[in-house]
Amino acid sequence: MEKQVLTQEEIQKLTELKSQFNELVNVVGNVEIQIMDLQLKKEQLKSSLLNLQQQEIAIAKELEDKYGQGSISLETGEFLPNN
Repeated sequence: MEKQVLTQEEIQKLTELKSQFNELVNVVGNVEIQIMDLQLKKEQLKSSLLNLQQQEIAIAKELEDKYGQGSISLETGEFLPNN
């Protein structure tokens, strides 16, 4: 088979295509890193939420043991027992 040489235009098209491909791969990599960071933050927030829920349950139990069942007005600080 005879050796053939590409034209400058063909070489330029291939070079531009390769450059665009490399740029896109870089962008995809950056997006994946951002996704990983967001997933980590999401897990940390879920853990914080669970911690707050456990604190809420513990405080509710303490107050129920002390005052019985009822509701509390945070505005006035009053405990209103269930009838």
